[in-house]
Amino acid sequence: MAQVVVRAFREADEARVIELWTFAGLVRPWNNPQRDIARKLKVQRELFLVADLDGSIVGTVMAGYDGHRGWVNYLAVDIGQRRRGIGTALMRDAERRLRAVGCPKLNLQIRRENTDVQAFYAALGFTEDAAVSMGKRLEKDD
Repeated sequence: MAQVVVRAFREADEARVIELWTFAGLVRPWNNPQRDIARKLKVQRELFLVADLDGSIVGTVMAGYDGHRGWVNYLAVDIGQRRRGIGTALMRDAERRLRAVGCPKLNLQIRRENTDVQAFYAALGFTEDAAVSMGKRLEKDD
């Protein structure tokens, strides 16, 4: 049986990664995925991971650490590969890498209506913080 390998993103992975993000509903008009990838490759590219199954990208996660908190974005698993531990493997590897750089706490944001994903993260030990999420665009992606 084939094994999933979690590895760092490579530029050749870009089209498939964007396809996964799109099918998972993570792409929004105000976030250009090509620009998000280009930005990530300039900062902590070793925290941009993919799950590779026999040469096919079946999952992704983008993590980062700002010296205070770690963040997770763009966790996605191919719909045909879900519930096989791929998302968990990606998160465990991201957590391991964040711990290695001294990250004490990991944060992420989930759209309120995405209850399945909330349950997934709760099963991994995440709890809801009593906080209001706010954002401000410094650069438009249109």
